[in-house]
Amino acid sequence: MKFNVDENGYYGLFGGAYIPEMLYPNIEELRENYLSIMAEPSFQAEFNDLLKNYVGRPTPLYLAKRLSERYNTTIYLKREDLCHTGAHKINNTIGQILMAKKLGKQKIIAETGAGQHGVATATVCALMGMECIVYMGKLDMERQRPNVERMRILGTKVVPALSGNMTLKDATNEAMRHWINHPTDTHYIIGSVVGPHPYPDMVTRFQSVISEEIKKQLQNEIGNPYPDYVVACVGGGSNAAGAFYHFLSDEHVNLIGVEAAGKGVDSGESAATTALGKAGVLHGSKTLLMQTADGQVIEPYSISAGLDYPGIGPMHAHLFETGRVQFINVTDDDAMNAGIELSRTEGIIPAIESAHAMAALKAMELTKDDVVVINLSGRGDKDLESYIRWGKY
Repeated sequence: MKFNVDENGYYGLFGGAYIPEMLYPNIEELRENYLSIMAEPSFQAEFNDLLKNYVGRPTPLYLAKRLSERYNTTIYLKREDLCHTGAHKINNTIGQILMAKKLGKQKIIAETGAGQHGVATATVCALMGMECIVYMGKLDMERQRPNVERMRILGTKVVPALSGNMTLKDATNEAMRHWINHPTDTHYIIGSVVGPHPYPDMVTRFQSVISEEIKKQLQNEIGNPYPDYVVACVGGGSNAAGAFYHFLSDEHVNLIGVEAAGKGVDSGESAATTALGKAGVLHGSKTLLMQTADGQVIEPYSISAGLDYPGIGPMHAHLFETGRVQFINVTDDDAMNAGIELSRTEGIIPAIESAHAMAALKAMELTKDDVVVINLSGRGDKDLESYIRWGKY
């Protein structure tokens, strides 16, 4: 079965480019050029040099011994939290800023939820001397204040989104609106595997360095590049796409996507798209989407600012529909407890997004012979206020 995008930008039934006419030239320019630019030796050389010497790749594949003992299995953590800026997001923003330069763009816009993509975008714009505006929901700005200030220190203008529930969906709406009004000189660095084609595929390719490294590192560690399980949290799904990518055709590797159940799947305060969603169009692509009977987007909720998105990327929708990835959901409390468990077992405080992936361990039926790789997509510095407000530690 084919799990990658086709020439029309679809993963099975999902994907495409549902865009206003004003954005058509931008999207076409990107679609026609992204693969050839990425294949250029000069692009590859600069991208790989920055990943190594600026981002700090390869990130370690860490054998979590005490956690492994607790679950009576073998658990490795892919330490994306050790990337420069504290999360996997920088892999994609490095790639896209180089893409923007090749396309002759002078200005950058982005959206952000937890702030990690915003910080990563602000970082590469400072690195390359490019003007940057980041849209962020007002609620997210309040609960992720340190990241807002990081962006400002880096020279980026942070604009609050005041519509809807003032979170990631609304920030994305505002960024799209800006791009429609400034189509010729501006590149939109989308932070996840969402949006119109070619964004889901392009972001996945930039993030696929994660699974590329996992295979090499596992080969060195255990003499076998294939784990039994790869686990990653899914909001839009860029860290999961990167962690899964080089295992998609290896069906003996079980892939587990972990969504945010919030206060419970049926509570009305959730972001568990695969449990609650149906096919619809959001932010330029057809995907699975939480929506009312008449197609209005249902406002998502999660304690994690990076997971409260009402849809998932079209590749993930396809992977769910085909059964290639098993999706589970985790409540706020289960995720937070898993974050505290990792902190006290291994001395690593994870981002709340990553804590959702850690919480999957309790839902999985693991044996002592299993090898589990969990993508630890970000560090918990940005979430200390949320941990403190939760307070059950």
